[in-house]
Amino acid sequence: MLKRKTSGVQRTGQRRSMIAAVGEATVDRRSFLRGSGLAIGGLAAIGATGGTVRQATAQEATSGAIQTIKSVCTHCSVGCTVVAEVDNGVWVGQEPGWDSPFNLGAHCAKGASVREHAHGERRLKYPMKKEGGEWKRISWEEAINEIGDGMMKIREESGPDSVYWLGSAKHSNEQAYLFRKFAAYWGTNNVDHQARICHSTTVAGVANTWGYGAMTNSYNDIHNSKAIFLIGGNPAEAHPVSLMHILKAKEENNAPLIVCDPRFTRTAAHSDEYVRFRPGTDVGLIWGILWHIFENGWEDKEFIRTRVWGMDQIRDEVKKWTPEETERVTGVPGSQLRRVAFTLANNRPGTVIWCMGGTQHTNGNNNTRAYCVLQLALGNMGVSGGGTNIFRGHDNVQGATDLGVLSHDLPGYYGLAPGSWAHWSRVWGEDLDWLKGRFVNLLDADGNPAKDADGNDISLMNQNGIPVSRWIDGVLEDKANMDQNDNVRAMVLWGHAPNSQTRGSEMKTAMEKLDMLVVVDPYPTVSAVLHDRTDGVYLLPASTQFETSGSVTASNRSFQWRERVVAPVFESLPDHTIIRMFADKFGFSDRLFRNIEVKDGEPVVEDITREFNRGMWTIGYTGQSPERLKLHMANQHTFDKTTLQAIGGPADGDYYGLPWPCWGTPEMGHPGTPNLYDMSKPVSQGGLTFRARFGVERDGQNLLAEGVYSAGSEIQDGYPEFTMQMLMDLGWDGDLTAEERAVIDGIAAEKTNWKTDLSGGIQRVAIKHECAPFGNAKARAVVWTFPDPVPLHREPLYTNRRDLVADYPTYSDRKLYRLPTMYASIQEKDFSGDYPMILTSGRLVEYEGGGDESRSNPWLAELQQDMFVEINPRDANNLGIRDRAQVWVEGAEGAKVKVMAMVTERVGEGVAFMPFHFGGHYQGQDLRDKYPEGADPYVLGESSNTAQTYGYDSVTLMQETKCTLCKISAA
Repeated sequence: MLKRKTSGVQRTGQRRSMIAAVGEATVDRRSFLRGSGLAIGGLAAIGATGGTVRQATAQEATSGAIQTIKSVCTHCSVGCTVVAEVDNGVWVGQEPGWDSPFNLGAHCAKGASVREHAHGERRLKYPMKKEGGEWKRISWEEAINEIGDGMMKIREESGPDSVYWLGSAKHSNEQAYLFRKFAAYWGTNNVDHQARICHSTTVAGVANTWGYGAMTNSYNDIHNSKAIFLIGGNPAEAHPVSLMHILKAKEENNAPLIVCDPRFTRTAAHSDEYVRFRPGTDVGLIWGILWHIFENGWEDKEFIRTRVWGMDQIRDEVKKWTPEETERVTGVPGSQLRRVAFTLANNRPGTVIWCMGGTQHTNGNNNTRAYCVLQLALGNMGVSGGGTNIFRGHDNVQGATDLGVLSHDLPGYYGLAPGSWAHWSRVWGEDLDWLKGRFVNLLDADGNPAKDADGNDISLMNQNGIPVSRWIDGVLEDKANMDQNDNVRAMVLWGHAPNSQTRGSEMKTAMEKLDMLVVVDPYPTVSAVLHDRTDGVYLLPASTQFETSGSVTASNRSFQWRERVVAPVFESLPDHTIIRMFADKFGFSDRLFRNIEVKDGEPVVEDITREFNRGMWTIGYTGQSPERLKLHMANQHTFDKTTLQAIGGPADGDYYGLPWPCWGTPEMGHPGTPNLYDMSKPVSQGGLTFRARFGVERDGQNLLAEGVYSAGSEIQDGYPEFTMQMLMDLGWDGDLTAEERAVIDGIAAEKTNWKTDLSGGIQRVAIKHECAPFGNAKARAVVWTFPDPVPLHREPLYTNRRDLVADYPTYSDRKLYRLPTMYASIQEKDFSGDYPMILTSGRLVEYEGGGDESRSNPWLAELQQDMFVEINPRDANNLGIRDRAQVWVEGAEGAKVKVMAMVTERVGEGVAFMPFHFGGHYQGQDLRDKYPEGADPYVLGESSNTAQTYGYDSVTLMQETKCTLCKISAA
């Protein structure tokens, strides 16, 4: 699959590229590199030289110092430091960050070539619109005016919810926060980003188990693990540098690595125990392991007694998952799962790692909660070397999620309740009534005001918006069936790859029905070419993160500060500047930026950081001032590479990047929290309890921790979350300053809590007494607010195991996030006769996300040029398919893709796998000529999601991409 292809790679752009020149001759990879002067040094040299190596003259060597600037890789969530070498404003070379505790001087192929991302010739260079079927260059002023006029017309006719603002995990924290605030000022909750379709089921499942929906420990803390249980993830390709940390534990601790995956991945090749199981049966697999743990008494009984609620109900469900039943459902022999259970029980603390293989399912929230329950049963939570190490995908998908770029949330996971809007209005200094007036009330089918159960009008300000996974239904669904007043008519895809979403053929239809389609991105993306529109499409060139500054949150909750490497190239602009231009057009710039200075048309990034510092008390995004973050970046060498704690130096005692929660104000100097729920440390030094988020009692049972507490706590038992009234009851209110007391009294007096106190006084006083501001509770193994309080296995909507549907049916059809959502009405139909094979998808090491930027990078494009499907040899032989032959893969809803066959035992019999990074082909048609001249990626291919089918999680509407049905035939 890595052999060089020499024809049809690209259409020539503004200048003749190296990859095109060398493509005229048949060469192997080594000859290619040697011929372009790059054989020595590999990809690191490529990144450093930008494609040429020559001897420097003495005059060049002495004239002017090369400036080195630290930034952070823009691909996955590990957070690798990139040291850019800049000469007179030109990025001429790069090195990995040797001082970085995350990448330790390493880069993967993508990281080694990020310089090309900023300087790439395939970038979108200036604003464009499609007019009469042709791309036309326009000015920024024309673009903003035309788009703005069209949107305001739609707003007047159909309301603010008919414009959808789709944000990005590629935004910095500051841009993500400003984007969500902007959507609020426009007057809609129809705003979302990629987290919905990658880890929304993680956030929902994990947050509802113990309080926060994020990685509990860190990549570095895996060094302390005695066992590593990895399910539904392939970090060797998706997060390559993270594998260093995993292998350190495997080699130094002799930690067994257990990999559970339907596919034998490059990560599985490193495993001590590989467990192949049927896609979509994660809950059954985990319960099958827990059956052995409970049967043999290997659970941590004291941990469960003091820190877990609901484990008895879990036991009742697990009893059903005997070795025989587990094998019937998952395909895994009981003897192997007993071995896995024994290994985990005898090698504690162990960590559990998962990625999108576990999340992208119709019951994804059940999967993530089952993983959490496994760790609770083993007592592996709140301990170094344990935890749930959830590997996020994009570089700032954690931050963009935290900052509330979600259709059901505000920054800091405050939700959409009236009190949440009141809180953020205080932070913004905004008139709450004015903000309410930006939203509309829901109307019924007759055009009259709809009423809630209490007879009150329903403001869409307080209702979940449509998630990105369902935006196409926001366009296509009969509006009479929707809980909003009209369909989506304008779609803004701001830093988003549409080919990363399922139901590609329906997406094409939706794009064609829109009044207006706006793409804001460094690249045109598949959004520019998938549809057959001739008008009403705008492409706005956004700068990359190397052309601006700001913070980014790695998967472990640590912040890092990017400095600007180069000025914006071509006619691109930073995202926050484009937001300002739209705000100017819509007439609310003065309000949006009342706390943020705008200098030469660009909002000051540090002012945005300080604004969200003032409001995000829930998750401790308050202590990470720009000054503290820049100090950490400048002194990376002082931080321990395992504990992440600074040893001396100006940041002495801080944990690298101030991982949230970093409680209180920056002046309070909290060091950050390296491992969530670790009671061995005082809260003031990074310790924590489980969050008291779910009340104090349930069915007469105590939900607070029993007799356990964090080190030094003056309350030596469980306790609820802190309020002003609680401080008064404890006699601690006297510790507040007069200024803090005045702020608290001005909010809600004694009813003010740790989340809404803008002074930070309640948090400061609680931590002075070494108590966690959010309380000290038990984790809950049973989430009574979810469709399945105890996680259950449910068969996929498209399943070929019809014998299991009666025992493990899906949900009934229901309405979620404003839209009717199908479950049983699909599953009751048997598609397995025509579509007998299971289809799953995943990542490649060469590309990332939808692939637009990485397939436009010549150094990566050279490595992987063909979209393919993996087929087991038995299936291939039965179908008469040879390796590297062209085949059709048709999904169960009739859409199909034409790809190359890769016959391999990586996949088991009856299972096919496709990567999801490709785009630019559609059902056998090459769309290269539809791109703007010179902006087509070097490598095009079919999108796997064209063949992927309907299916959404019952809590978050996460899309199902890991388990549907297909048929494969020769092309």
